Parts: sequence; structure tokens; C-alpha cells
Amino acid sequence: MHVDSKTIEQIVGRVLSQINAADVAPAPAAADCGDWGVFETMDAAIEASDRAWHEYLSHSMADRDKYVTAIREIFTDPEMLEHLSVEAVRQSGMGKIEDKITKNRLAALKSPGVEDLTTEALSGDDGLTLIEYSPFGVIGAITPTTNPSETIICNSIGMLAAGDTVVFSPHPRAKKLSVEMVQLINRTLVNLGAPANLVSMVREPSIEATNAMMSHPKVRMLVATGGPGIVNAVLSSGKKAIGAGPGNPPAVVDETADLEQAARDIINGHTFDNNLPCIAEKEVIVVDSVADMLIHNMKKNGAYLVKNQQTIENLVNLVTKNGKPVTEFVGKSAKYIFEKIGVQIDDDVRCILIETTEDHLFVQIELMMPILPVVRVANVDEAIDMAVRVEHGNRHSAMMHSKNVDKLSKMAKLIQTTIFVKNGPSYAGLGAGGMGIATFTIAGPTGEGLTSAKSFCRKRKCVLVGGLDVR
Repeated sequence: MHVDSKTIEQIVGRVLSQINAADVAPAPAAADCGDWGVFETMDAAIEASDRAWHEYLSHSMADRDKYVTAIREIFTDPEMLEHLSVEAVRQSGMGKIEDKITKNRLAALKSPGVEDLTTEALSGDDGLTLIEYSPFGVIGAITPTTNPSETIICNSIGMLAAGDTVVFSPHPRAKKLSVEMVQLINRTLVNLGAPANLVSMVREPSIEATNAMMSHPKVRMLVATGGPGIVNAVLSSGKKAIGAGPGNPPAVVDETADLEQAARDIINGHTFDNNLPCIAEKEVIVVDSVADMLIHNMKKNGAYLVKNQQTIENLVNLVTKNGKPVTEFVGKSAKYIFEKIGVQIDDDVRCILIETTEDHLFVQIELMMPILPVVRVANVDEAIDMAVRVEHGNRHSAMMHSKNVDKLSKMAKLIQTTIFVKNGPSYAGLGAGGMGIATFTIAGPTGEGLTSAKSFCRKRKCVLVGGLDVR
């Protein structure tokens, strides 16, 4: 469904009408806001963001909570969710609309807000000390084409809750959607009395604009969600940086697993949004004694097993080049990929399954498409060791299906991933069917893990010498 601009205005109107009229400040003229957070140059966006941050410093925690709540309301409206998800697929050429809806809703509902900013207190003979989370200032945030709307939602919530302002540098393929979202956030928050340009971006994203953002002295923190190139760039910037880099998540299945559940969970997790999430299962390592039954159950859940070696070779040549995935096929469906090599399959096939060895390219690289390699091993200890190797130290995500608590614990300790899902699909690690928060900025390289509001703060210590001790 396409949602036109008139409908979007109606959605915004409904969101604003839910706010007490006494709390609503008059909207300033658009000229005072740039183009509602969108600027022609990166320098102009950063300068506006810095002015907004200095004004934002005087706003209360209750104000921050009000602004975060408004963002949640905007992006949980059913019509808006569908619109964002349709546009994300249309503009990026990746993923599935129904899964984008799920991801956008997760980002809006489960990204932590001001409640994440807890305070530590120490009191005694020498007085009182408070240790609190305080904002950095202007954050430069680089967002990927794989999760364009989800990343803007979760980062806007976390960064504004933290008291920061944010300048986004979106992927050019998602620039129209990003402009729409930034303007919508600004229109809504300004009408609630927020400073203009709490969220901003440059109208035409580019490598040059991103480089200007990374080097600008008023940008105090950089957050990059993407591949190794952009993560390495922000880590080399000399600024405080959070790097949410790539993964290559393995799923281990041992002889004690519930094979029907494991097969269902693996295929559901692997094919979610056509395998775009970096947390999604990228390869399966299974104990040989149960491999045939696992594959049988995978086929019952939408997997198509390719046995012909020439077909497998054709797939390799089609979807990879120079040892890397071909962008045209990232986030595309199994049917789309098969059609390109002349293989016709039923519409209910969601996953292309191949049996192979550890050294195969499909095992070693993160394809981000619904092609799932399966590797057999003699025992669970071999499976765990292989999983650690093929994860490549990204420390991103991993899954294991087993009823052996000792082996589950062993893999968890050895693989050291930010997300480790036991006996469930990968997306349970994002709070979809599993407990906990959601984030689409998962910082393995820099160690913050599942980022939240406190990730975008620095700890500050406030000391009162003597007094206020009532013990």
C-alpha cells in the first residue's frame, strides 16, 4: 500500500491531537528549522544540531521522555509502519515488507528511552557523590541501506533520550525515506516545544558529506552501522566511536536438539527480511548423526536443497564476485535468485539450502541473502570449534540448538558474541519472541553490544563534600 503525503499529514495530526493542548508550543516557521531538519550542506546541518543541543541542555528529563514517546507514537501507527516498510523495500531493493513492519515496530516499541539512564549514588562521612549518564553533544550517525528506517528510529530514540542531538548520514539509496522521517520527527517534536533540529541530515548524502561529518570539530561522537569499511573509518577518526559492524552468525545443532523446532527456528530466522539482519543465521553446523533429519525438517519449512554441483557453482558465480556478495542479490528472495540461473521453484520456497564444507565461500562470508550452507561434523565439540572459526571474531551473534546445558555454556563462553540465542530463531535476540530490548545498532567491534540510551552518554561524577548524610 502506498501512503500519500495527505495521509501522512493526517497521521501526524492524529499523533499531535493525543498530546494535551497546553503542552503544545506554536510551530516556528520552516525557515527557522532549515527544511525541518534537512540541510543543503553537512556543515549547516552540524551547526544547526549544535545550536539545538545547547538549547536542549535546558530541557528536563520529562521533556526528553515526552519527545521519545512522540517518536514511538509516530512510528507505531499502522499506516505509517506500512508506508515506511513499503518505501524501504522499494528504495533499497532489499528485504520483505511484512518483516520490515515487524522490525520498525520493534525499533519503536523496544528501543530503551530515558528509563535506561540510571544513577549511582555514594554517601558517607565525606559527603555525597552522584555518578550519572550525561550527553556527549552532537552525534554523527551513519545508517545502512539494509535497515534504513529501523536505524533512524532506534538511534533517534536512544540519542534524544540521552540528551544528545543527532546528524544522520543515511545510505544514498534510502535518502528519500530518510528525509521524510527526519522531517516528520522534527515537525512533531517542534510542535511539542522541542528545539528545532534535534534530528537532522544533509539532503544529498554522499561519501564527501560523511567524511565532512567525521572530521567536524563539533561532532563529539560517531556511530556507524554498516560494513567493515565504514566502521574502520569511524574508528580511525580520533573521536569517540561506536562501531556496529558485520557478523557471520553460525547456528550449531547437536544430537540432543529438538530437530523439528530447530529446523523451523533456523529457517524462520535465516529468511527473516530475506536474511538482511546481521544477527540472522548465515550457516548451520550440525552433528552428522542428526543432519539428515534436520535437513528433512528444514525442507518441510520452506528450504530447497540443491544437490547438483553445477547449480551450486552457478549460484557462487552469480551472487559473489571477488570473494564478496554482489549487491544486486543482497536481501533478494530465493525465487528471485533461482530465476537468474534458470531454476524454477514454488512460491513457498524461502531458502536455498546447500551441503558443503567449512572452507566454502558461502560459509566464510556474510551473504545477507537466503542461501544457507550446512556443514556436517562428527560431534558437538567440533561444531562449536568450527562455529568460533567461521564467526571470524566479529563477536556479533550466534545460535545453538541443544538440550545439553554444558555444551550450551561452552559455546557461549568460547564464541563471545554480543547475542547468543539458545533454542530459538535469531530474531529472538532483538526481543521478537525473546525477552529484552531491541536495537539495530549492535556494536561488536567497539564492545558496547546492544546499544541503548546509556551507550550515547558519558559517565560524570558530581561530588558534594560533607553534608546530606542522614545515617
